[in-house]
Amino acid sequence: MNYKIREMRKDEYQYLDDFLYEAIFQREGDDPVPREIILNPELQVYIKDFGMLPDDYCLCAEVDNRLVGAVWVRNIAGYGSVDDGTPEFAISLYKEYRGYGIGSELMRQMLQLLGSKGYRKVSLAVQRDNYALSMYKKAGFQIIDENAEEFIMEYNFV
Repeated sequence: MNYKIREMRKDEYQYLDDFLYEAIFQREGDDPVPREIILNPELQVYIKDFGMLPDDYCLCAEVDNRLVGAVWVRNIAGYGSVDDGTPEFAISLYKEYRGYGIGSELMRQMLQLLGSKGYRKVSLAVQRDNYALSMYKKAGFQIIDENAEEFIMEYNFV
């Protein structure tokens, strides 16, 4: 599949609503969670006023001039937060574009961007049975903490 990874433009930040919803892990066979769930404050922290914080970075994947995925980071108190100085990583693709290496390339390029900006680490949270866990491990994220539902993972640039 031909795709292009690039910085998301400010006028495209509105699409982060869609990508936030797509980032919510939904198990096969379960009823889909309602889209309105992204309005919950604990999820809005990932996208509200994106671009206004100094650690807001977003890359997107484009296929045939259509945005199909995004990876973004911001320094927030989210599910995968580890400390005040570490940005949290979020990534998602529309379902029909998964399995083509686009997510891995989005991750690779975001990690390269953060490394070039001098970040020491980035974190994320992932449900224990999320298929993306192996992708994160392959990219170099390591489990540093866990609870009953998820792992907290960290990528160290040093």
